[in-house]
Formats: sequence, C-alpha cells, structure tokens
Amino acid sequence: MSEKYLLEMKGISKSFPGVKALQNVNLQLKAGEVHALLGENGAGKSTLIKVLGGIYHAEEGEIFIDGQKAEINDVVAARQAGVSIVHQELVLVPYMTVAENIFLGREPGTKMNVDRVKMSRDAQELLDAYEMNINADTLVEKLTIAQQQMVEIVKAISFNSKILVMDEPTSSISDKEVGFLFETMRTLTKKGVGIIYISHKMSELEEICDRVTVMRDGQTVGTRVVKETNKDALIALMVGRELTNYYTRDFLEPGEVILKCEHISDGKMAQDASFELHKGEIIGFAGLVGAGRSETMKAIFGLAEHMTGDVYVKGKKVKIKSPVDALKYGIALVPESRKEEGLYKVQSVRFNSTIEVLGQFISHLHVNSKKETEITQKYIDMMATKTPSQEQVIGNLSGGNQQKVMIGRWLATSPEILILDEPTRGVDVGAKAEIYSIMNDLVKEGMSIIMISSELPEIINMSDRVYVMNEGRVTGCLNHEEAEQEAIMQLAAK
Repeated sequence: MSEKYLLEMKGISKSFPGVKALQNVNLQLKAGEVHALLGENGAGKSTLIKVLGGIYHAEEGEIFIDGQKAEINDVVAARQAGVSIVHQELVLVPYMTVAENIFLGREPGTKMNVDRVKMSRDAQELLDAYEMNINADTLVEKLTIAQQQMVEIVKAISFNSKILVMDEPTSSISDKEVGFLFETMRTLTKKGVGIIYISHKMSELEEICDRVTVMRDGQTVGTRVVKETNKDALIALMVGRELTNYYTRDFLEPGEVILKCEHISDGKMAQDASFELHKGEIIGFAGLVGAGRSETMKAIFGLAEHMTGDVYVKGKKVKIKSPVDALKYGIALVPESRKEEGLYKVQSVRFNSTIEVLGQFISHLHVNSKKETEITQKYIDMMATKTPSQEQVIGNLSGGNQQKVMIGRWLATSPEILILDEPTRGVDVGAKAEIYSIMNDLVKEGMSIIMISSELPEIINMSDRVYVMNEGRVTGCLNHEEAEQEAIMQLAAK
C-alpha cells in the first residue's frame, strides 16, 4: 500500500515563450510536516508554487489533495482546496487593523454594516489559538516585520488551509524573530497543517524541516530526509557539482586609508558611527536588525535628510549632500531592497544596467546604441547573469540574476568604493558563490568594499575586518582572525 500524502503534484510541466520552466516535476507533502523546497534562482520553485496556488495553469500533470484529484485553475480554487501562500513580499494593508487585514474582502455582517465586534473577536481567537501575542485591533503598520508575517500566516489559516506555502519567511527578520516564527510553524504542524518551506538558508533546514526536495533547471532532482543528508550533498544536488570554494577570498595586505568617516549621524537610526576603509579590503558591518548599519551607509551616500559628521576620501574632507556627490568621489551603493530602492522592474535588463551611466552613451540627444549595448553586455558577462537577452524585462529574471544586474549597474560607474547592503539576500548558493568570487576579484584589482550582511558566516569568511554596530554606534572592530560568531554577537548586544 502506497504512503498517504496530504499533497501530491505529479508530472507538472509549464512553459513560457522560449522557456521550459517546469518539466515533469513531482512533489509530495505529508500532513504535519515541514517540507523544504530548495533550488537555485531560476530552478522553477516559484513557478511550481504558482501552479499550486492557481496563479499559473500547468500544461501537463495532476494535483492530488488528500488523495482526491484537485482542479486548481485560479487562486479561489486553490483556497477552496485548502492551499494558501505566504509570499516573501508581504501584501498587508498597513493603515488597517490586524482584524481588518485577516478578513479583508469577507468581513462579517453586510456590505453596509460590517460587524466589527465579531470581526475583532474572531481574529483574536485565531491569533490566540496559534499562540501569537498580537492584538487584533492593532494597526499593521505598528507591527514588526515578524509580527506582520504572523498575521499573514493567520490570514492564510483563516481560510481553513491545510497546505501552507512559506516563501523566504526569514529573509528580513532577526534571529529572535526567527525563533518565534519556527515555534508558530511547530504549532501549525501539530494541528496537521503541511508546510512547504522555501529558503536559501541551509542552516534552517536541520532546525525546522523534515524532508527536502531539490529542483534544478525546472526538474526535481531528488528528495531527502533532512536528518539523513548534509549541506554539501544538498548543494551538489542544487548546482549539479560540488562548490569546493564557496567563500572565495584572498586576504592580501590592504593599502592606504581610502575612506574615513567620523561621528556619522542621520538624526534617526545612525548615531555617532566612526570607521575607516583601506584600499583593496572588504570591511563587513554586522549587527542586529535596527542597529543603524544601512542608515549609516545611506548617510555617507548622500541619502540622509540631515547628515552630520565628517567624511574623508583619500585623506581629503568632502561634503556629500546627494548621490551625485557620492558618485563624484567614487562611492557607489547597492541598496538592501531591490524592489523598493533599486530595480525598474517593468524595464529591460539593458535599461537597468545603464541607467546610472547615461552620459557614457548619450550626447546632445544622440543615443549611441552600440555603446549602450557594449556596456550592458560587459556587466552581463562579468556577473555571469542568466538572461535570454538584454531586452528581457528584469522583473522576469530570478532574484539572483536581478541582484547581479543591480551590482553590475553600479560597477558601471567605475567606483573606487563599493557599498553592498545585503548583497546575497534571497540569492541561491550558486549565485552567492559567484558574487563572493566577483567581490574577491574586485578587491584584488584595488577596489574597496563595505558589506552589510545579516548572515554571520558571510561576514566572517569574506571580511578583512568586521565593524559591529548597536543602536546606531560602532561598538567594536574585529580583524579577520578575531571575527568569530560569539565575539560579534557580544558586541552586537553591547
């Protein structure tokens, strides 16, 4: 007798013009388990989940829920079948209450007279049932990112979902909040909910996942019991080879001080931060969420409304009031959020690659298209970006390839100082290894890099020195030999 599954996706295939996104993909989920779905960006994970969620319709294959064939042709059909997806980018309405968000579009009462008392009571019962310490009448904008994710989960469960998909749920939350999220997930699985868990953080698998299915190039290449495998074996499945040099770094003797910042403040999150950067080195910035790392770098790049403090480039004191000033002094910033601060998602790869260097190919209203194409291709090749063409809409690329285009855009400005804010967030292991290798090559050629990262292994293995921040201030600096996780966390909580 075959094993009974809560969900079975059998032989799923899906094509887009010129691309076979999924080819004969199989996935099985048991009730009460957390099943990880791994794969590089572009492996087909998101497409598979969109088929399950009724956003895409597969050309081939079948879906069975509780042993019964399910026809999932749209989002409503998916919800009726018990499937809910908590997307990486939260879709709550910030100026509405938790209760209003949970029951948005299906409020109790009538269209003319919503029963707000019942809505609040029902929402609070759901929150309490899953042990979430959140008041149903609180405005969503008052919640932390982790709490907002909890609300998304409760909203999904309120549809009586038995299959919950979580897409990169820990990408923007602190370690403490991750622990809270995992406890919520364990509560759900005890109630029989099956969870499909998508994450690029391999360290999370052992803690929260039971089994893992790996995808590569639109196909499933294997399913493993988490306790019976290891990180290296899973990476080999994901990329089709072993990554022997995951963190690529040649630690050379750094040169003179190229950037010195003293008492930097933006009047808000950044408070009296001081540090220096040498030519040909990578300095990492570590700290807990809200430590002021990103705000400090934005201030240096001319993005703060009221920046105070002194900035010296190559020993000369400079005034940076805007990003134009920063670029003039050879400073470039790749921002933390591709979606909100970086990409023009409906524009092409070429547009996104060259938007900061228009002066290199536009003169007196004349566009040198050949030069524009050459610039774009140079950084596609340098970053090993996977795209069908330069004209591809960047929003259609995987997250890892979007990030490569973002980095390439700022490299096109020929900076001497490159600030990378969470350069590998939401990026698969293969693309991470490629980005690390590119960073190593850049500093060997004399560039200097500031890297902000919430991933301590990344900070520890890639940095010549590590600055740690807490409450807007630098609390310590560790050299490469001293930079261990315990030492960093002690300074982060100082």
